[in-house]
Amino acid sequence: MSAGAPPRTEDAARHLAEALRALGVESPHLEGTPARVAELWAELLGGASAADELVPFPNPDPAGNSIVLAAGLPFHAMCAHHLLPFFGRAHVAFLPAGQLIGFGAIARVVDAAARRPTLQEDLAKDIADTLERALAPHGVAVLLEGRHLCMEMRGARRRARMETALWRGAFEREEARRAEFLERVRRRPAR
Repeated sequence: MSAGAPPRTEDAARHLAEALRALGVESPHLEGTPARVAELWAELLGGASAADELVPFPNPDPAGNSIVLAAGLPFHAMCAHHLLPFFGRAHVAFLPAGQLIGFGAIARVVDAAARRPTLQEDLAKDIADTLERALAPHGVAVLLEGRHLCMEMRGARRRARMETALWRGAFEREEARRAEFLERVRRRPAR
C-alpha cells in the first residue's frame, strides 16, 4: 500500500479468495473471510508517520538531566517475513533537550510505527528515529519485549520473549544512563 493511496480492499479480497482457492483451503466458514481479512490488513498495515502529529512544547530543563520514560506500552505489529502478528511491551525513554512531548504522544509513536509490516529490530529503530527527528533529544532508549506467532506457530514452535534494545546518544555513550533506564523498567509493577 503506497502512502496516501486509499486501500483497495475489494481488489485485495478478490486476490485473497484466489490465494485460498489455490492453496486448496475450503470451508463453509470462509464466506466473507477474504473481505474481512482485507479490511483488517488495511487497518493493521496502514501505518502513518506519528512525527507529523507530535506537538512538542518547550522544556523548562533543557540540560536533559531527567529521563522521560513510558514503560510497559502494549504494541501489536505484523511480521514482515510471514505476515503473522508479534506483540508485547515497549519501554521508551528519552533525555529531553529543548523540547518535550506528552506521555500519550510516546504511545502514539509506538502505535504508528507498529502499523506496517516490520521486524522487531526495525520497529525499535522507527520509534527512536521518530523521537530524534521530532525532539532532537540528548538520547533515546527503546526496549521491546515481544512474542512472535511466526516462531510459535511454525518453525521452532516455541514460545519465547524476544528482546530488542536500542540506545542512541547519551544512552549509547553512558553506561550509567542505560543502567538507570533498565532499572526503572525492571522495577515497574508486573501486569
